[in-house]
Amino acid sequence: MSDQIKWTCIHKTSNTFEAEAIKGNIESAGIPCVIVNKQDSSYLAFGYVEVHIPENRKDEVTALLGEDPTIQLN
Repeated sequence: MSDQIKWTCIHKTSNTFEAEAIKGNIESAGIPCVIVNKQDSSYLAFGYVEVHIPENRKDEVTALLGEDPTIQLN
């Protein structure tokens, strides 16, 4: 049980493409990342797509993405 990853949301958006782009940037730095789609399946205007990273790597990701003014981190 001690090898389980504790995930935290680093970014929330209604745009799936934006979430995928951020995920690609994070993974290119060697940091694991997942997308959690919380959008309504019938009406994509409701809900968000969240980018999650391991909680213990948050400082790394903040430094990596903090340089991009178009990305607002949680």
